[in-house]
Amino acid sequence: MGASRQLLRSVIMGAPGSGKSTLALRIIKHFQLKKFSSGDVLRDNMLRDTEIGVLANIFMAQVKLIPDDLMTQLILQELKNFTQYNWLLCGFPRTLTQAEALDRVYQVHLVMNLNVPFEVIRQRLTARWIHPASGRGYNLEFNPPKAVDVDDVTGESLIQRVDDKSETLIKRMKVYEDQTKPVLEYYEKKGVLATFSGTETNQICPCMHAFLQTKVPQRHQKTQLPHEEKSL
Repeated sequence: MGASRQLLRSVIMGAPGSGKSTLALRIIKHFQLKKFSSGDVLRDNMLRDTEIGVLANIFMAQVKLIPDDLMTQLILQELKNFTQYNWLLCGFPRTLTQAEALDRVYQVHLVMNLNVPFEVIRQRLTARWIHPASGRGYNLEFNPPKAVDVDDVTGESLIQRVDDKSETLIKRMKVYEDQTKPVLEYYEKKGVLATFSGTETNQICPCMHAFLQTKVPQRHQKTQLPHEEKSL
C-alpha cells in the first residue's frame, strides 16, 4: 500500500531546546502533515479557561507537572479533530503512561527522536526569551527581537523562563531523561523509532526530509529547500 493511502500517525521527540518545534514547522512546510503541539493546545485551553485549562493553571501555579491523565485527556480530545489527516505530534507523549494511553486509541507509525548534545542545548536555552501570553519565542543568538526585551508583535515585555536558566537546566534535563527513556525503549521495541543526531537544525533537517519522503506525500508548492533554511 502506498504512503498516500495510509494516514501517518507520527511523533517528534527531543529534549527541551533540541529544536523539535523548529523541525516540526519545517517538516509540515514540505509534507502533507498537520502539526499538533501539546504546548499550543494547553496554552489555548488555559487562556479560554476550559475545565482542563483551569486545572492546568492550578498545577502550574504550584510549579507542579501536569498529571498524565489530564494531559492525555486533553490530547486525545483534540486529536479527534485530526482523524482525516496525517499528523505529527510535538511534545506528547512525554511519559510511558502517556505513550501507552495514546497507543490504545491510535497506532503510532513513526517516532522521530532528536539526539542533540547537552552543551548545545545549554547554549540555546540560556539565550532563549519568550512572550508569555502567546508562547512566541526568541533566541538572542539567531532570532533576536527587533527591540531589546520586547515582543515584535505586541510590544510587551519578554521574559526568560526559570527552567531556561543555567542553574535549573541540569535538573530539568535529568527529569526529561528519566521520563522519556522508557518511552524511547517502548517505541524501539515496536520498531517505529528513528533517531537523528546533530548539533544544528540544518544538519538534522535534510536527513529527516529524506527519511520522510518514503513515508508521507510531499506538498507540491515550491518551497525553500531544508538545507537552505535559517539555522537553529
